[in-house]
Amino acid sequence: MFDPACGSGNFLTESYLSLRRLENDILRELIQTQRARGGGGNIALDFAFEDAKENAVQVMIGQFYGIEVNDFAVAVAKTALWIAESQMFEETQEILSSEAEFLPLTANCNIHEGNALRMDWKDVLAPDDSVKIMGNPPFNGAKLMLPKQKDDILSIFVGTQNAGSLDYVAGWYKKAADYMKGTQIHAAFVSTNSITQGEQVPILWKPLMEKELNIDFAYKTFIWDSDAVQKAHVHCVIVGFSYAPPNERRLFDEKGAEACPHINAYLMPAPDLFVERRKEPICDVPSLILGNMTYDDGNLILSEEEKDALVKAEPITGQWIRPFYGSHDFLHRQPRYVIWLQHVAPSEIRKSKAVTERVQSVYEFRKNAKRAGTRKGADYPTIFLNITQQDDAYENFIFVPRVSSQRRRYIPMGFLPASNMISDAAYFLPFANLYIFGVLESNVHMSWMRTFAGRLKSDYRYSNFIVYNNFPWPTPTPTQRAKIERTAQGILDARALYPGSSLADLYDEVLMPKELREAHRANDRAVMDAYGFWGKIHDEPACVAALMRMYQQLTAK
Repeated sequence: MFDPACGSGNFLTESYLSLRRLENDILRELIQTQRARGGGGNIALDFAFEDAKENAVQVMIGQFYGIEVNDFAVAVAKTALWIAESQMFEETQEILSSEAEFLPLTANCNIHEGNALRMDWKDVLAPDDSVKIMGNPPFNGAKLMLPKQKDDILSIFVGTQNAGSLDYVAGWYKKAADYMKGTQIHAAFVSTNSITQGEQVPILWKPLMEKELNIDFAYKTFIWDSDAVQKAHVHCVIVGFSYAPPNERRLFDEKGAEACPHINAYLMPAPDLFVERRKEPICDVPSLILGNMTYDDGNLILSEEEKDALVKAEPITGQWIRPFYGSHDFLHRQPRYVIWLQHVAPSEIRKSKAVTERVQSVYEFRKNAKRAGTRKGADYPTIFLNITQQDDAYENFIFVPRVSSQRRRYIPMGFLPASNMISDAAYFLPFANLYIFGVLESNVHMSWMRTFAGRLKSDYRYSNFIVYNNFPWPTPTPTQRAKIERTAQGILDARALYPGSSLADLYDEVLMPKELREAHRANDRAVMDAYGFWGKIHDEPACVAALMRMYQQLTAK
């Protein structure tokens, strides 16, 4: 048993205890069986052991290997295994009705100190078909890693494009896959669920599966609570993998287990497919654009109270203020406001002391920033660092939240006037129409999103490059298109019946009004009819499988 990120040895110790308890159960059963046949209590007669006291036990801590970078944790792991061995030998002695000579601290304990991502695992344990790899490697996300951890990953994924987007745990999958090559070794890791979602999937899994690595079993996303007083909810998966010939594979979730012939890298019972970043939509639809990046240290953004106070004190500023939305603002219908100074003359800006001071603060913030790109923005402190919305280019746009709760069946999207500004916490779709809105708000698109979107904790993290640009759109007849337009308008009309409720309220899965739910169901049916799915596809996995086939056809062109 080999845990290459063993920490204080919990996985190894619990595995040792479980196997030894099983071994003791077997010994107990064998002795009882022999006595029932009239034999004595010495099982050496049946097994031809030279000394039953010593050879009855086959599971030893010398068979448990680990790697850990922290020296104190190494000492704890060794001690934990020695204590566990002592406890289990006492139980074995009671079963054998004899005392075995045993001193735990003389036993070999194979816990090695070092950085597992910088070591050759073969120096710790020679690869052999009898080896089982397990553990829960560190969960550091790609954007939260220390510089030395980022270097660890890049040293392993040499030549792999976008390797910097991988979570730290991905390094153990790659090291394990390299170590296992040419053997029948099986491995399983507890990991953050992000390695089976979004852009990390093709980066990590595609090259491994091209070398015939198989996923043998998997447990889909579950919440793993720590034992701390202030519990950290970590959203995890368990992935078992090997190069061994495939037997029956199983997918687990909170409902139970499902036998399936194949498990792909998205932990779906479907053929291998890798949806990679794409800069433009795969179909003929408008581009979905990330919102504006401010980098203003909050100086150009106003709350409603700040907006009202500013306009009251300096009425000239009212003409420069626009509604400003991020995902949370939109979903809760509580916009903030932005001082929008693009194309405003400096002489006009100077008429407002408060705005001039805010611009000066933006200048100071950007000038002293660590990033060179932000420092360059000090040359134009009156505007956002990156502006993606262009004035008067379109009348309105569809707002798409970048993050939305996984408890919602649908990500709430909606139309906003072009004069409304959005942050980079959301996307906007210019030149859109009711047909596009209807397809995006359908159960078909949501099924695709749930499969390929990333996650922020458990919440959906929508992506233009992964989810939207790779989505296979239908080719409706004029009649089908017109019907989707009508059902899309039906969704907007149902929302309008409850003007005092936010979208977060309306899309609460328990509280959603009947009119809105029925409007979505009508839209779902219209969109499924346009795909040819209605009456043929009855669940989400089948829908995603059909979309995958469409995607493969589109990418094969």
